[in-house]
Amino acid sequence: MLEKPEVTALAPTNPTHQRVPLLGSALTFGAGVVWSLGSLSARLAKHADAWQYLIWRSVGIVIVMEIVSKARGQGWMTLRAFTQGRMMFIGTLGLLLASLAFVYAIKNTSAANAAFLASVTPLFTVVLARVYLGERLTRITIGALLLAMCGLTIMVVSDLNGGNMVGNIAALLSSLGFAVYTICVRSAPHRDWSPILPGYASMMIVLCGVATLIQGHTLTPPRADIGYALFHGGVLIVIGTLIFNVGSRTVPAVAMTILAQSEMAFVPFWIFLWFGEAPTAWALVGGAIILTAIIGKSVLDARVTAASTADAHDAHASVETPDTLPGFIA
Repeated sequence: MLEKPEVTALAPTNPTHQRVPLLGSALTFGAGVVWSLGSLSARLAKHADAWQYLIWRSVGIVIVMEIVSKARGQGWMTLRAFTQGRMMFIGTLGLLLASLAFVYAIKNTSAANAAFLASVTPLFTVVLARVYLGERLTRITIGALLLAMCGLTIMVVSDLNGGNMVGNIAALLSSLGFAVYTICVRSAPHRDWSPILPGYASMMIVLCGVATLIQGHTLTPPRADIGYALFHGGVLIVIGTLIFNVGSRTVPAVAMTILAQSEMAFVPFWIFLWFGEAPTAWALVGGAIILTAIIGKSVLDARVTAASTADAHDAHASVETPDTLPGFIA
């Protein structure tokens, strides 16, 4: 049995139910945009290898989250990832798997293969949300999912090749890991899931540190690269994940993973602005399709919820019955 949910300081108070789905969708979309900025930090850290970068990115996460915890008067946050029940620990393992497996995929298969296979999170989430959360799928969600997957396919199909099978499997495991994390967060929407961040980061430091030492490399790359990694972890990942967790309180799991695909759409945009690397025509077409699926789902969900609320008010006006709140549309 899950523990009694903790109400985080970020919990909304007295929300307006007509606007919650649109707000939650915007937050989840925004989380993907914030995460996408990490591609700039990773690209700017030219001398650190993947394992060195992940070590210092994780250090940034732990430092910032512990400062936040101290400010809230809640003690050490990292330990709570391992002491607050099974779902908290499973979510920590899910996020760890997602990050580690994607790094391995990038190193052992083509970038196109890794990006595509790691972006099928919504498909895994569809199954897990239906089985473990009982969330029903509407035509809006299914349509947005299929449209977003079409966009992702178009973005990489011109560069898709066989790649390395082990790397391809790792990319799929990365997608599964993030789906597991999403399901855990969605299982208790008003619980404070923030300990997962420093929890998975602490495990990442240990694993990547061992990998770095085995390869005979130093744990301390150039200071500039350390700075980029600390900013990526302590600012971008922390802010993006906290926003994602807040959005999870009103947005169903499958919809969350669709909206978070904004990360994939914005990565080539930031790279173009900063480094002048123009995306291909196919990448632009695919990105436009993804954004259409994301924005279209948010708008349609908001309209359906508003209509449901209006119907409920009309029914209440004609028949004296206890007030009921409209259910959120998946």
